[in-house]
Amino acid sequence: MKKILRFGLFMCFPPAAYYGYILIENKRSHYLARKDIKTMTTSASVLKRYDNITKSAEDKRLYRGLELSNRMKVLLVSDHTTDKSAAALDVNVGYLSDPDYLPGLAHFCEHMLFLGTEKYPNENDYSKFLSEHGGGSNAATYPDHTVYYFDIVPEHLKGALDRFSQFFIAPLFTETATERELNAVNSEHEKNIPSDLWRLDQLDKSTCNPNHPFHKFGTGNKDTLCHIPKEKGINVRTELLKFHELWYSSNIMALAILGKESLDELEEIVVGLFSPVKDKNAEAPKWPEHPFTPDQFRTCAYIVPIKDVRNLNIVFPSVDLHPYYKSAPGNYISHLVGHEGPGSLLSALKARGWSNSLVAGSRTAPRGIGFFGISVDLTEEGMFHINDIVKLVFQYLEMLKVNGPLQWIQEEQKRISSMIFRFKDKESPRSYIAGHVHYLHEYPLEEVLSSHYLLSEWNPDMVNKILSDFTPENVRVGVIAKQFANEVNLKEPWYGTEYKLQNIPTEVLEDWKNCGECPELRIPDKNDFVATNFDLYPFDKELNDHPVIIQDTALTRIWFKQDDKYLLPKANIMFDFVSPLAYLDPLNCNLTHMFVQLFRDALSEYVYAAELAGLKWELSNTKYGLILVLGGYNEKQHILLGKIIEKLTNFKVDPKRFEIFKENYIRTLKNFAAEQPYQHAVYYLTVLLTEHSWTKRELLAATEELTIEKLEEFIPQMLSKMHIECLVHGNANRKKALEMVNIVENRFAELINTTPLLPRQLLLNRELQLEDSCDYLYSVDNDIHKSSCVEVYYQCGLQNTESNILLELFGQIIQEPCFDVLRTKEQLGYIVFSGIRKANGVQGLRVIVQSDKHPSIVDGRIEEFLHGMLEHLQNMKNEEFMRHKDALAAHRLEKPKQLTAQTALYWSEITAQQYHFARAEVEVAYLRTVTKEDLINFYETLLKNGAQERKKLAVHVLSKAEGGAGTLKEIDVKEPTQTVIQDVTIFKSSHGMYPLVQPYINITRKGKKCKL
Repeated sequence: MKKILRFGLFMCFPPAAYYGYILIENKRSHYLARKDIKTMTTSASVLKRYDNITKSAEDKRLYRGLELSNRMKVLLVSDHTTDKSAAALDVNVGYLSDPDYLPGLAHFCEHMLFLGTEKYPNENDYSKFLSEHGGGSNAATYPDHTVYYFDIVPEHLKGALDRFSQFFIAPLFTETATERELNAVNSEHEKNIPSDLWRLDQLDKSTCNPNHPFHKFGTGNKDTLCHIPKEKGINVRTELLKFHELWYSSNIMALAILGKESLDELEEIVVGLFSPVKDKNAEAPKWPEHPFTPDQFRTCAYIVPIKDVRNLNIVFPSVDLHPYYKSAPGNYISHLVGHEGPGSLLSALKARGWSNSLVAGSRTAPRGIGFFGISVDLTEEGMFHINDIVKLVFQYLEMLKVNGPLQWIQEEQKRISSMIFRFKDKESPRSYIAGHVHYLHEYPLEEVLSSHYLLSEWNPDMVNKILSDFTPENVRVGVIAKQFANEVNLKEPWYGTEYKLQNIPTEVLEDWKNCGECPELRIPDKNDFVATNFDLYPFDKELNDHPVIIQDTALTRIWFKQDDKYLLPKANIMFDFVSPLAYLDPLNCNLTHMFVQLFRDALSEYVYAAELAGLKWELSNTKYGLILVLGGYNEKQHILLGKIIEKLTNFKVDPKRFEIFKENYIRTLKNFAAEQPYQHAVYYLTVLLTEHSWTKRELLAATEELTIEKLEEFIPQMLSKMHIECLVHGNANRKKALEMVNIVENRFAELINTTPLLPRQLLLNRELQLEDSCDYLYSVDNDIHKSSCVEVYYQCGLQNTESNILLELFGQIIQEPCFDVLRTKEQLGYIVFSGIRKANGVQGLRVIVQSDKHPSIVDGRIEEFLHGMLEHLQNMKNEEFMRHKDALAAHRLEKPKQLTAQTALYWSEITAQQYHFARAEVEVAYLRTVTKEDLINFYETLLKNGAQERKKLAVHVLSKAEGGAGTLKEIDVKEPTQTVIQDVTIFKSSHGMYPLVQPYINITRKGKKCKL
């Protein structure tokens, strides 16, 4: 796979340090009157304007670049159609600039900026403002920059920007907040300790030159930010103020804003609010010296992971390729090395049974530094051929050197990139702005939108230069596998990763240097899937607002919606192949999974060219069968669909690949134990409440029966009895939609002779119905993570317009105070989430907290918080209540920005068999009628402790890892007062099920019609 890799020596990508876990939202607006802003907007306030920003021909937004008088760079985006505004500010300094004596200071500074400023001293003022006005915020600390961003309903952009700008003008860094927020940073680090991604990223840093800033530990913890500084007499709050004063300088800041306002109006706001940010004449750090010294190359690290994974990572140093973005020589090489078609490196590895996947590309490295990496997973056989795999990599690189840079490949990439830029899907404002703001530091303002897409130069000399550096003398190798547990002799200090580091033997290096040729490796073929026709179909005479059924037979039902909003030469086609055999028992579930994995593997060489050309496809297994998704440029979708269906209906199992994927699947099931505690809580709650759900343990036990013979027998059985439901949405007309589906239907009819299902075989699973006044507890242990977790679920019944809105409005109101109380004030843990759980037509409120405290304590704090929400509601002024209603309405009425997002909304209604395509409009109309008394009555009926109709189920994941809550003797934990669930089967068998939600529209049940 061609990737812009974000990995170091031992990992796939280094994680950023995020502020918070949930997306918070917004409150009262204090914005400057326009006349006040006008007086501040003078020619002296803006050093330079850029009105010539290159944008896509299909992009209707208006753009302007600015350089303010304080040298802050600004990108303004005006979109009068937007239903969300957004802003992001990027400070061009990150954790590599931490003082050596305070690891994690930049990250800690990022946390603290959210907790009060001189103008808005309340710790939650910013988040509360956002929450009450339909917004959300987040931030991330990277090695060389830090980004902050938010979104909000357009009418309150100025009020949010006023609060946001104060982060960079006058933060408080109060003593009390500093002490408390240290717990959040520490909790964040504790969460990451069992994560292989974080562990391997830090190991990469810890094994480099210790005098290089790349060596640093960026997250920080209580030791680095509290205990050690105290021992040394260092005041951390003082250091925060010094760090902010030194680095938070306007001349190394970039700001991007998208709003409904005109460009002139946005400029007025920006000048008024961000000109006061001081220009301290800071210089953004750059590190031209590579972090790995010559004696740190030609080494191989053997690393023990937490999960049972096997990977081989090969890394070469590279010059910083950023200045060469117009020719993108790194992308040229990664396109070839990461190719998955015939003659590729991955194809050769798969043929030998050594690997199943490969990722290659340039890492996003700190300024001045470059890396190029190749990462492959390893099969059991591959573990015996590490040196052979590396040799094969060098043979492929040698083949590229012999062939030399080929301009036709660059031209093909240029054509594809230009096509993608021209027909780029519209992103949500927040992701769009947050994704572009850092580019203001890296590219000329005129090119911030196009720099990653438009190739205007061809630089074969640079391609040759990069390839010439990829030699055995410059290589670092990392092998990750559990089997090294008895061989390792070193331990990384921050995460405790065990490893062994050795020099690669001279004879191995010589073998790689004189690797010779491998005849099966070759340059890829020209890509025939690249689209050439971008015409839009004329609108059908009947242009419906929502999907309609255009064909309904015993075997197939076809939904169709011609796109009249996005107007791009793209279409999405969804197929739901429903089979009662797919999830009949754990063995059948495993067989279905294996079929999907082997099918995708067998087709990967053929479809890779289509994927490069912007044609997307995915086959996945569900409880009900298989779902096939096609998307992207519509011109050649029929060719890809034909090939997929031909392979699907004529599939042959490769015995060698079967054994490889079976072993992979078993490891995946076992590795679930190492997932985050909150993921376990979510999983076990689903197991308890879903009518039909096989557990990981049951699936793992059933793998003993998993054989090639059973799979070969199972596939035709599953395909021979099913129902096919389809949605065609996008650039197509009815005739084209029917033609696409006929490709599938005709193939099934000819080769499989598929028998349709009866309507009763197409009923969905139901949800377990808890009884009134219940208070259940299900507890499980976790031996890997030090953190425990609680998920508390309050079941609220079947979905309908009234209950949907009342529950969502309550969730909207408590979201910010839940985070503020449980996370910020009480510091229960880094991960705090409140929201709505919807499953099988049933819904309820859930609160999730991952904490180092005992689950029973956290459960009690959640209950205390929820208890306080009655008074919160009763005391809430009507103006604030109306703001929350408006925020929820704005959220529900926010239009999908992309065709695929709109398709997903349609598809969710179809697969849920509710068909409520106008749900948002209908439910928001009801929301307008809801009073505060309605919501209080809802709370007192279903959520108040002691209410007759309250239904509570809590899942506790108790840490039994060393230092976890389950191992600490001093914790005084009382016996639970809840009804403890001892046996899941007995619990489920003693409860009834909710009925299914009936269709919103009058519709005939799908399936074969026959008389009773």
